[in-house]
Amino acid sequence: MGQGIGNLTRLEMSQILCRIEEALEAASLAIAPLFIRGAVKAEYKSDDDPVTDADRLANCVLREALLRNREGWLSEESVDDLTRLEKTRVWVVDPLDGTREFVAGIPEWCISVALVDNGRAVAGGICSPCTGEIFLGAVGQGIWRNARSVRASRRRNVSGAVVLASRSEIERGEWMAVTAAPFRIRPMGSVAYKLALVSAGLADATWTCRPKNEWDVAAGVALVEAGGGFVRGKGGCHLTFNNRSTLLPGILACGPNLCDELSKYVELSESH
Repeated sequence: MGQGIGNLTRLEMSQILCRIEEALEAASLAIAPLFIRGAVKAEYKSDDDPVTDADRLANCVLREALLRNREGWLSEESVDDLTRLEKTRVWVVDPLDGTREFVAGIPEWCISVALVDNGRAVAGGICSPCTGEIFLGAVGQGIWRNARSVRASRRRNVSGAVVLASRSEIERGEWMAVTAAPFRIRPMGSVAYKLALVSAGLADATWTCRPKNEWDVAAGVALVEAGGGFVRGKGGCHLTFNNRSTLLPGILACGPNLCDELSKYVELSESH
């Protein structure tokens, strides 16, 4: 039985991916009655940070399905228990990434689950109930979209590439400096879903102009790396998870051949 990543064997990783898939399916089923456009009521944790009953319900279902003894838990919809810092393995979860899109009836939201082992996002799953997609992957073992093996884009230059951008960042003018670039910019909601699409080669790249919390990106980072893609934090730093502060710098994710060329455009967007 070969070794997986870190202290996890291939068999353990396979079992973890099954847990993730089952948890995603259970959460999706639980919140299915709330998909109806116009029927979603939102509260606001801050001026621009909505939360719904679907967020809370999915959080409960995921915690029940995933959490085991000696594992930590970090979720956008749970009070942060810093005992997670003492754990080797931690679940990093966004029960509903893209709540604004969910409330508006835009099918660009998802359920996002990652397992972090010794600070590295080693396995991830992202479910898009509206599109019927489940992305599953583990670093060193590959990635699957609806049980079909996929991988990150092998495009060799940015000309004609599809780059997914945050709709809210575009609305704030944060992508103005790169609008004349030779790639196509496609606005989209959930950052986790954008990362999933990049991991599977359904888009060539994405980046964020603003910092993100760990739960926003952990699963997507695991998937991109599992798909053979490139992902780094602002300034090219490696991303680590299960930190005391959950806020991470902006990230770039892309196919392995585009990182150097796209890094210049990321720097250009950050300078404006």
